[in-house]
Amino acid sequence: MSLIERFMGIPQPNGLMTDLVANPAIEKPLSLQVLFPSVFDFDGIAIGQALRSLDPVLEKARAETTLIDDSKQPDNVGNLIGLAGWGPHIIKIVYFEMPIPSNIFEACVQPAHFMQQLKNDAAEHKSHALLYYAGEDSDPLEQYAALATVAAALARLDAILILNEEARAAFPAEALLAAEDNVSLVESLRSLPIPLLYGGFVKVEVEERPGVWMRTFGNHLMGLPNLATHADSHALGNECFDLFTNVLMYAREENVEFSPNETVELGPGLRFRIRERADSEWWLRSEGQMLVLDRV
Repeated sequence: MSLIERFMGIPQPNGLMTDLVANPAIEKPLSLQVLFPSVFDFDGIAIGQALRSLDPVLEKARAETTLIDDSKQPDNVGNLIGLAGWGPHIIKIVYFEMPIPSNIFEACVQPAHFMQQLKNDAAEHKSHALLYYAGEDSDPLEQYAALATVAAALARLDAILILNEEARAAFPAEALLAAEDNVSLVESLRSLPIPLLYGGFVKVEVEERPGVWMRTFGNHLMGLPNLATHADSHALGNECFDLFTNVLMYAREENVEFSPNETVELGPGLRFRIRERADSEWWLRSEGQMLVLDRV
């Protein structure tokens, strides 16, 4: 049973139970993108070793890769494909010996909240990998955590930046490795604030409108609403980030659905009226539900 067949999820009657096989039932997989500062050779052995070094719970993680013949590959196939997996999780890897398309880079990196020097360094990247979830876990947050786990392993192999195109988000690769004391890395990736990488957090200035809008992207992929609120200045960014994080985690953990025209108290002295986006608020257009939090 070849890796290419297993990558495509083609069932093979003679396959081993231990084979890594992509789940063919996932039509629109969650994805992260990984940028590298150079073009280099890495293989399944290196990726598997990097995974197992991250966390004791990954002791059985492994990976396989195969090169694709340049003369035969269609334009949308990378120079290398692979599978990484452990437990119920399978991640597809597609590696390209070229920079990621500039429109994706700009959409994710330009609004990101980290040092400009890292953005400049990342702009010079020479190759990238696409990660796709292809396992058996149905929980989108668990899927993202599994993707981030492979991204963290690639950080051990010189990755510089992690992108989430759907969320318009970017995050320093090395920062994925910074688990808190006495907390496993896998657990820390499960508990990342949603607007940090799995859903995006973007500030939007609208001409002739004072203040700044804060909003999320990509939450619909996790069965959650996108959120937006208006703030007087950029200085309130951390407050709005925390607000969105708390609302999203509450909605997820308690299975709560907020309704337009509902008034909610989200902290001491923090009351908001929830509404839908007005047609004139084009900067809040969103896939899935967009809820605007107006302070009252």
